Amino acid sequence: MKKVSFAEFGGPDVLQLIDAEEPHAGPGQVRIAVRAAGVNPVDWRVREGQVLGAHPTRLPSGVGLDASGVVDEVGEGVEGVEVGDRVFGEGASTYAEFAVLSAWALIPEGLTFEEAAGYPSVVETALRIIREVGVRPGQTLLVSGASGGVGSAVLQIARDRNVTVIGTAGAANQDYLRSLGAVATTYGEGWVERVRQLGRVDAALDLAGSDVIRELVELTGDPHKVISIADLDAPKLGVRFSGVAGSVPDALTEAVDLITRGKLHIPVEKSYTLTEAAAAHADSHAGHTRGRRVIVV
Repeated sequence: MKKVSFAEFGGPDVLQLIDAEEPHAGPGQVRIAVRAAGVNPVDWRVREGQVLGAHPTRLPSGVGLDASGVVDEVGEGVEGVEVGDRVFGEGASTYAEFAVLSAWALIPEGLTFEEAAGYPSVVETALRIIREVGVRPGQTLLVSGASGGVGSAVLQIARDRNVTVIGTAGAANQDYLRSLGAVATTYGEGWVERVRQLGRVDAALDLAGSDVIRELVELTGDPHKVISIADLDAPKLGVRFSGVAGSVPDALTEAVDLITRGKLHIPVEKSYTLTEAAAAHADSHAGHTRGRRVIVV
């Protein structure tokens, strides 16, 4: 099969499309013929060799966590899914023609493979950081860098829980944030004062790593009311860096519920082929995403 791999840490150019042995489903796993794979910031962070609190990366390594596709192998002990089912979920080395998933769910009716591939890690992250920051119904959550995949999920999940959300993003994404139910404002010079004018901030999330931790602590009044998924130096200011995944199966269950109820939709901004994986990483690293980027197999 074809698979994206890297043999050394570095920039996007270390990614290579290689011929590799097909993986097979072990106990508690399924294998899918991959139709699409989600492009996540963690993918290029791992490729760069960043230490994120997960298991060390062994080289050479595949790339990718999220995928959607058609089940073609069912591992021992697995129930509730059959060969031929359309699923989305999380596994390893998903930038490939075949991948093994350790957590999955049936794709909701009406969702394409491309759309489905953009949900697993994004929804898990959104649910986890909303829980960790402790924001409650009736309170206001500030989301810095709100237009990407995680931000799109956070805004919609928070609104479904009756949390008011203020989102910051570039000028081109203001209407997009409003369409997701957020009170929108731009980042850049004067952004703290613009947020203040919108009201009290009870908790804040840093999703972009744009050196805003001091300001988020200032706005909330407490470093324990701020969570970052993008700034590895956040702990130096007493802010928690949340980089370790929680329960993906539970997140997928909630994602299916939200999607089915019409409360969650994350658009695909751009699709790439396996041969364009390096470009996908470069674009993801540059930010300014509206929704998700995916690789189509």
